[in-house]
Amino acid sequence: MRLRIEGGARLAGLYTPQGAKNEALQVLAAALLTEEPVEIDNLPDIADVRQQLALITHLGAQVERLGPNRVRITAKHLLPEALLSPEGQRLFRTLRGSVLLVGPLLVRCGEAYLPRPGGDKIGRRRVDTHLLGLQQLGAVITYDDKAEVYRLAIPRRLRGTYVLLEEASVTGTANLLMAAALAEGRTTLYHAACEPYIQQLGALLERMGAHIEGLGTNRLTIEGQPVLKGAYHRLLPDIIEIGSLIGLAAMTQSTLRLSPVPKEHLPPILQPFRRLGIPITEKENELEVYGPAVYEPQTLAEGDILTISDHTWPGTPPDLLSVLLVTATQAAGPVLIHQKMFESRLFFVDRLIEMGARVVLCDPHRALVIGLGRRAPLRGIRMSSPDIRAGMALLIAALSAEGQSIIEQADQIDRGYERIEERLGALGARIYREE
Repeated sequence: MRLRIEGGARLAGLYTPQGAKNEALQVLAAALLTEEPVEIDNLPDIADVRQQLALITHLGAQVERLGPNRVRITAKHLLPEALLSPEGQRLFRTLRGSVLLVGPLLVRCGEAYLPRPGGDKIGRRRVDTHLLGLQQLGAVITYDDKAEVYRLAIPRRLRGTYVLLEEASVTGTANLLMAAALAEGRTTLYHAACEPYIQQLGALLERMGAHIEGLGTNRLTIEGQPVLKGAYHRLLPDIIEIGSLIGLAAMTQSTLRLSPVPKEHLPPILQPFRRLGIPITEKENELEVYGPAVYEPQTLAEGDILTISDHTWPGTPPDLLSVLLVTATQAAGPVLIHQKMFESRLFFVDRLIEMGARVVLCDPHRALVIGLGRRAPLRGIRMSSPDIRAGMALLIAALSAEGQSIIEQADQIDRGYERIEERLGALGARIYREE
């Protein structure tokens, strides 16, 4: 599957962000914590979500489609050993978010299996935080080296305890938070992630009957319950997609309106774009982005180079760095992009260099972008999408470039962005899907 893009079009109009991809994978896993139905609304119809739903179905849960973006999950009977079948392992290994099922399976069934998870090839992605935390809660963990599968088991019930996370992992925090909701006694998670997705997951668990203190901070206290009940949950608009559209507006010199937006969670998304010099107007439930002919990076002193780096929340999210890097290629001045978390995420800059961008890859984590203020427009090329976020960044580059571009492996973009050619096409983008 590939996308053919005719660059150079100015876009305009209202764009409605999809439901948050990263939140979706977490709350789908949380639905396995109860025998009662859990309804999830504003669910993005993307490849990763469909894969997670297929895996949940394979484990024995009933999934009902109530609409294109709404499902009801009823997990009365679960079969964790289904992950050991060839189909179970295939489904598990093609999706990084599958690791989120381990905590719910363990506390519901007394056992769980963890094959090597899949996902984007952006560097080493450890599962230590998940396993060490569950081990401290009482899980007994063994590893089958030949099958490359961890087996987790508990004698009766997990016991609440104090857990200091090795890193502020979002998926690790989510897994331990879900497990602690059905553990015996009180659990404290310190150095926990506090991203909006974790806050949303916590809100769902509270509606299911969990008792949680500290949501939005790096210290969570959970009083475990013997059972949880069904609930309704609506996903936030996807803040990474919102950031992607800001970068798109800047690169194509377009005026776009984005609505609805979760205003309380937007400062870490808006700040790096504003430091690049991109004007963004905030209204009650809407953003307006104007892509100027020239945008100049803001620095504290003449001669300084603006540095944009990812951080744990409320810092700049790692998933936004690829789009920020592409946006910096047309800034009127140099920008240093520092991707701290993954050592392979910046390797897509080779495609940008081929398009005419001035980028120096200093090492696997840092790229110096020599922004020429649109004096050297990008040109269309044939390329491939290495992962979800780099794929979207390359699509933005192609839409701003002169001439035609072809993006192979467009299914990578489909994993995180719903009907992207149709939704951007409604704004005036010229994107065509081809077999």
